[in-house]
Amino acid sequence: MKTFRKELWFETPTRRAFINITSTIEDCLKQSDIREGLLLCNAMHITASVFINDDESGLHQDFEGWLEQLAPEKPHSRYRHNGYEDNGDAHLKRTIMGREVVVAVTEGRLDLGPWEQIFYGEFDGKRRKRVLVKIIGE
Repeated sequence: MKTFRKELWFETPTRRAFINITSTIEDCLKQSDIREGLLLCNAMHITASVFINDDESGLHQDFEGWLEQLAPEKPHSRYRHNGYEDNGDAHLKRTIMGREVVVAVTEGRLDLGPWEQIFYGEFDGKRRKRVLVKIIGE
């Protein structure tokens, strides 16, 4: 069995963003030279997410609106977590959107459905954060 590990770094200019990282993950898979196995991709920060969905701008706007209804950024005083920081909402948004994805690797390709894409979701941006890519297989 082979293993591959790589860290990706992101720093968004805005507090919240959705970034399609599918091609970057495909590049990692090519670098690994693994043809059959599993790929794990996870955000290594508690206010960011990695998730799979469609790459459609209206959907991303819907996510933004829905998440903001569930966990509004302001007023900051509504969150017990907010004291030193003002990102209580970002922790909740990350929990809803998830920490990681696991994708099967088949014949050297990501085994995704027809519209599935991998995204990095940022909920408390403007600083550097890591995403781990770990691939195991043959």
